[in-house]
Parts: sequence; structure tokens; C-alpha cells
Amino acid sequence: MKDGDRMNETSSDVATLHLGDTPIRDRPIGRSIGRGLFNRCPNCGQGRMFGRFLKVNDTCTTCGEALHHHRADDFPPYIVVTIVGHLVLGGFMMTEMLVSLSNWQHLAIWVPITVLGSLALMQPVKGGVVGLQWALRMHGFGGHEDRPEDELPAQDRT
Repeated sequence: MKDGDRMNETSSDVATLHLGDTPIRDRPIGRSIGRGLFNRCPNCGQGRMFGRFLKVNDTCTTCGEALHHHRADDFPPYIVVTIVGHLVLGGFMMTEMLVSLSNWQHLAIWVPITVLGSLALMQPVKGGVVGLQWALRMHGFGGHEDRPEDELPAQDRT
């Protein structure tokens, strides 16, 4: 057997991690985030994730996957502020280099873009965060609720 054949043979063997006797279903992170970005259940990709603008459905209407475990908290707005802030700042600087506008004209352009961009990105980003949490089995998505021992002790939180 040649070295190239041995390398091809070992690279095609993929080990699957099983804890105990129960096999764990694969939850690809990229696929789960992508489904969340498109307002779809991270499990089946069919059911709608949101019932209202930012209210995640308790369960998927198609597959019945429990989605109420999520704890997205302030992470989606942080991501949205980072994205929109970079785009608006870059747009403002480029506009200022090309055209001389008054402060009021800049406000008339960039404030609506900032508000509309933030509103447009908030739901997809929150869906992506919930999809990430589902894929990583965080906050109850792994079959058990968060326990006190899952968190850092008070003296280590600083």
C-alpha cells in the first residue's frame, strides 16, 4: 500500500462521538445559524422561528422542537450595533471624502439608514444566535436545564 493510499483511507474514516449508549444527532453549526438567519427552525428548517418581531415561538410548528430554551439576551443587539456602526461609519467617511455636505444633510441621510438597518438586521441576527445556541446544545437545548454548577462561582465572574 502506498503512502497516498493510506492517507486517503484514514481521511475518509470519520469518528462519531457517542456519550453513553445514546448516539447524539449531528447539529452542524453553520446550517443551524443559516436556518436561524432565515427565520426557520434550526432543527428541521421548515417551521417559522418567530411568532412576532423578536418573540421566538415556544416550539416549532412543523417538527415540534422546543425553542423556548434560548437565552439570546443582549448578544444580537451587540452584533447589530457592530455591523451597522461599521457600515454607517464607512459610508459617512466615504461620502464626506467625495461630497461636502452640511451636518443636517448628513443627519438626514445617516440617521434613517442607521435605524432602518438596525431594525432590518435584528430578527435575522437573533435567529442566528438562537440557531447557534441550539447547535451547541446550550441553555436547555442539550436535553437538560442549566444547573448552578454550569455557571462560574461568584468570585470567578470578574
